Amino acid sequence: MLSVFLVFFCPSAFPGGSGPGVGAEMQAVLLRAFPFCVHPGDEGKIQKVRLKAKSEGKLAKQLCRVVLDQFDKQYSKELGDSWSTVRDVLISPSLWQYAVLFNRFNYPFELEKALRLRGYHTALQGASLHYPKSMKCYLSRTPDRMPSERHRTGRLKQYYLLNAASLLPVLALEPRDGETVLDLCAAPGGKSVALLQCAYPGYLLCNEYDRPRGRWLRQTLESFIPQPLIDIIKVSELDGREMGAAQPASFDKVLVDAPCSNDRSWLFSSDSQKAAHRIHHRNSLPVLQVELLRSAIQALRPGGLLVYSTCTLSKAENQDVISEILTSDSNIVPVDISGIARTFSQDFTFAPTDQKCSLLVIPVKGKAWGPMYIAKLKKGMDTGKWQGEFCKPC
Repeated sequence: MLSVFLVFFCPSAFPGGSGPGVGAEMQAVLLRAFPFCVHPGDEGKIQKVRLKAKSEGKLAKQLCRVVLDQFDKQYSKELGDSWSTVRDVLISPSLWQYAVLFNRFNYPFELEKALRLRGYHTALQGASLHYPKSMKCYLSRTPDRMPSERHRTGRLKQYYLLNAASLLPVLALEPRDGETVLDLCAAPGGKSVALLQCAYPGYLLCNEYDRPRGRWLRQTLESFIPQPLIDIIKVSELDGREMGAAQPASFDKVLVDAPCSNDRSWLFSSDSQKAAHRIHHRNSLPVLQVELLRSAIQALRPGGLLVYSTCTLSKAENQDVISEILTSDSNIVPVDISGIARTFSQDFTFAPTDQKCSLLVIPVKGKAWGPMYIAKLKKGMDTGKWQGEFCKPC
């Protein structure tokens, strides 16, 4: 099998240095992704580059003790024995895994063949009930990372690298063609891109209050979405807490991927003083998250669905935020998503949340996805009658 791969994908296997049907740009991607396919004599140069990258990576990935100490104190109580396993993954970037989400608007057929030969498999395979056929995502069971594609004006990228757990909030939202959808905290744009792999909304509003992140969001959308679809997408820079008042009862579906204690990022904060400041003000995050959710609910049409997500393990920013919403707003009903955990248990490890309307993905070795918390809510029609998919208040 390996020899077949080398003949088909190695530029050196063909006259003129290019394989049949393999463009120069994709050759470069494949060579970076699969380093066993190299020109004779280049091994020494590649080894030097690897060593330099490895050294630079170590310097860039220094653990922040202030954050780790805080996490040890908090998560050992909240996760119990599971924390030691999760901790081992979070503090070891060499164990992290990256999924490859294909862009259906510029599908990478050559790369798909290469990934399959490399041992990648389709993420969430067999999950037809919750997984649209138009979305295609590949992942490896071992730590592996494709090189990122460069942004080129007028050229659509073929794939997006992400934590596979980031797909779950989008799948829980269940986007459908023709719906009006709000991505309230949209930057850097991965979930908006994933949403558009699932459906063609009638209107998609991608909002990002932070201006630099807003520019990043616009670039991401430009890199993945063709012009006809761009015309039904709007990017705004409104404070998310004001969206409900600005556009009340306007959306069929709302995604709130809220600002949070980004556990992976915080653990490797390069500025210890900034990290200490973050920890000190961490208790203010749930207040912001509740305010964002209340605004999102106001922007949601009666009968509409809302998904809340974070990339932290923190109970205060996850379950407690959802409980606050449910106890303070009688017109919001939790939606049971426990079936998603059963469906996707092959690819993800879930920790108990004591809420049928929420899931918590925890990273473990070999399934190093997450942290990712997902909760699903529905806005009532003021009838007071709820059946079927809904569960009792969490």
